[in-house]
Amino acid sequence: MSPTPVPPAPPAPPPSPDAPPIKNLEFKAGLLLMLMAVLLLGSVAYILYARGVLEPTQRLVLISDDSEGVGVGMDMTFAGFPIGRVARIELADDGNVRILVDVPRTDAKWLRTSSIFTMERGLVGGTRIRAFSGVLEDPPLPDGAERTVLRGDTAAEIPKLTASAREVLDNLAALTKSGGALAGALTGVGVATDRLKGPQGAMGLLMGNDEDAKKLVLTIDRANALLLRADALAKRLDSLAANADKQVFGQGAAPGQGSLVGDARATVQQLTVLLAQARTSLQKVDAVLVEVEGIAGNTREATSDLGTLRGDVESSLRKVESLINDINRKWPFKSDPEIKLP
Repeated sequence: MSPTPVPPAPPAPPPSPDAPPIKNLEFKAGLLLMLMAVLLLGSVAYILYARGVLEPTQRLVLISDDSEGVGVGMDMTFAGFPIGRVARIELADDGNVRILVDVPRTDAKWLRTSSIFTMERGLVGGTRIRAFSGVLEDPPLPDGAERTVLRGDTAAEIPKLTASAREVLDNLAALTKSGGALAGALTGVGVATDRLKGPQGAMGLLMGNDEDAKKLVLTIDRANALLLRADALAKRLDSLAANADKQVFGQGAAPGQGSLVGDARATVQQLTVLLAQARTSLQKVDAVLVEVEGIAGNTREATSDLGTLRGDVESSLRKVESLINDINRKWPFKSDPEIKLP
C-alpha cells in the first residue's frame, strides 16, 4: 500500500507595500559602529593601563651567564610583590645574557644602590627573579643601572647531592663490613666489658693487665698505712709540744707546779736581791777602809770593826755562793763558777 502524499506548504505572503520604512537607518548603524569602536579602544586602553604599559618606567639591566626559564613578561618581585617586568632578553658580545626589566617609577623607590638581585630555579615551579634591599636609606638605583644577578639552581645541585650520598653510603658500607672499623670497635668494647667484669674491675681496664692493677692497689694500701703513721706521728708531736710548753712556760700546768722559766725568773730575782746586799756590804767596806786610813791610832777598835765587817762579807758571799749553786742545779749556766773576793 503506497503512502499518502503530503501536500506542499503554502508560499509566504509578500510584504505589504503599506509598511512604513525605518528612518535614519544608516545614521543609527554608523552610530552603533562608532560606539563599538569606542568600547573596543577603551578596553584596549584599560588593558594597557592595567598592564602598566602607559605608566612611566625606568630600565634595569640584569646580567647573568644563563637565562634558562626566563621569559618576556616575567615579573620581578620584591618582598613577594611584583615591582617590575622583563621587557626583553638579549645576548651580549661577551657571551652573558642581558635581561632588561622595566620598573615603574612608583615602585622604583624599593630599589637602592645596595640592592641584590637573584634568579632562582627550584625543583617545582618556574624561574623567579627577586630583588632584596637591606638598607632603604641608601641612594636610589639610577635609571639604566646594570647589576649582576645571583643565580641559584636547585636542579644543578642534584648530581652533587647524589655523589655525596653515594660517598656516604660507601663509607658506611666500609665501616659496617666484616673486619671493618666498626667491627673492631665493637670487639674492643666487648674486651673492655669482660675486663670490667673481672676481679680487678675498672682498675684492670685502666692499667691494661691484672699485675699492674695489683701493684697499684698495693701502692694505695701502703700509702694509706703511711698516712696513718704520719697521723699518729703528728699526734705525738702535738703531745710533745704541749708537754714542752707545760715544762718551759707552765701553760696548762697544775696549780702549785712551777715551770722552768718561772723558776729561773724567781732565782734571778733572788740573785738580784743578794747582789744588792753585797753591793751594800762593799760600800760599808769602803767606808771602813776610809775610816781605817783616817784613824790609824785606834788599832784595836779598827781591828774589831774589820772582823765584824769581814764576817758580814763572808756571810754575804756564802749566800751568793749558795744562790749560784742553786741556779746551776736548776739551770746550768756555767759548769765551774768562780767567785773572786775583793
